[in-house]
Amino acid sequence: MTAPTLTADVRNGIDFKVADLNLAEFGRKEIRLAEHEMPGLMALRREYSEVLPLKGARISGSLHMTVQTAVLIETLVALGAEVR
Repeated sequence: MTAPTLTADVRNGIDFKVADLNLAEFGRKEIRLAEHEMPGLMALRREYSEVLPLKGARISGSLHMTVQTAVLIETLVALGAEVR
């Protein structure tokens, strides 16, 4: 059994690898569902996204990627953080 071929890309100076771009739409739907299950983070986005309280913060991590992790990362970015 062979490993899937990864597609390397660089956007906005950030490099990443994607196993199957055809799953992007499905992944976005999963993230939207997870957002409904995480009302605390969504409330933070609504309340603070215009204020950008994390502007200038640089956050990096090594995490298992789940849809919940994606919601957390998107929230940090919405609050002004630079996430890597």
